[in-house]
Amino acid sequence: MTASVKIKSSGRLHMGFFDLNGNLGRKYGSIGLSLSAPNLVVNAEKSTDFEVSAHPGIPVTIQDKVRKIAMALFAELGLEGAVKLHINEAMPEHSGLGSGTQLGLTVGAAINHLYRLNLSAREIARHTGRGARSGVGIAAFDEGGLIVDGGRQLITGGDVPPLLARYDFPEDWPILLIFDESQSGVHGDQEIIAFHELPAFPEALSAHLCRHVLMQAMPAIVERDLAAFGESIQVLQQHIGDYFAPAQGGRYASKKVGEVLEYLGGAGVACYGQSSWGPTGFAIFETEVDAKKALLQLESRFKDASLSWKICTASNHGAEFTVSNS
Repeated sequence: MTASVKIKSSGRLHMGFFDLNGNLGRKYGSIGLSLSAPNLVVNAEKSTDFEVSAHPGIPVTIQDKVRKIAMALFAELGLEGAVKLHINEAMPEHSGLGSGTQLGLTVGAAINHLYRLNLSAREIARHTGRGARSGVGIAAFDEGGLIVDGGRQLITGGDVPPLLARYDFPEDWPILLIFDESQSGVHGDQEIIAFHELPAFPEALSAHLCRHVLMQAMPAIVERDLAAFGESIQVLQQHIGDYFAPAQGGRYASKKVGEVLEYLGGAGVACYGQSSWGPTGFAIFETEVDAKKALLQLESRFKDASLSWKICTASNHGAEFTVSNS
């Protein structure tokens, strides 16, 4: 029997949608990247009651979400018993790094292991209500790397978005994350309303973005060409950011992060943008020296206390499981 399981998952960058038109019968389609940090680390064991505890400093809101996910999953699957969960590390909420999906998948995977349910990550996503538009977080949990998904089937509602392509991303390309702790990204009901109220996305522009992903971003990663990859991501960021501007207040959700990104672009950084609805921004460099130099410049130039920074890398593997058997 599995006595306990420890699961470590990580955040992801959602770099952009490439078909918000949907007239071919599928909508959204995403490109994104699994990160080495920040992380979610949860310990789980069987119990007679639902118990959730956390390392000091982890918000009560996250603990409440974990409890709700676990209880809802037991009810959905008709399971007898309960689970005891301890959160060792947590990702920032509503920051654009996919914390909600990782919570759902991590708690679901823990229950899956403890109760030997043989569910896949995609099945857990369905049971926990994840993958409504993007499959990046699901594939990041499963495999890591650079991910391209095929969006949702519109007529039937379809399954969670299918994984179309997955590549190892150069782990020697440092990734700088830019946080704005003074605000949250669009989420929940706001996100649903935004998608309903935004105008139809032009078919020709969707075709243009699809071409940049297929004929620029994907081959650029195979050839380790950061300049070409960054150019493709910039095209996505500009058009999708401007499309979402009425919902998020501009091309970037955070004016402060936007100023940082514009500075980096002016300094010649090839690949930068906002992850999902933000407010977290990102920039990718070819060397650690370049990343650290840029960080020093940013710390010197941008003194706002709500801004913070973190250098990480891509993660080319899925969530890590440590199982203890009785």
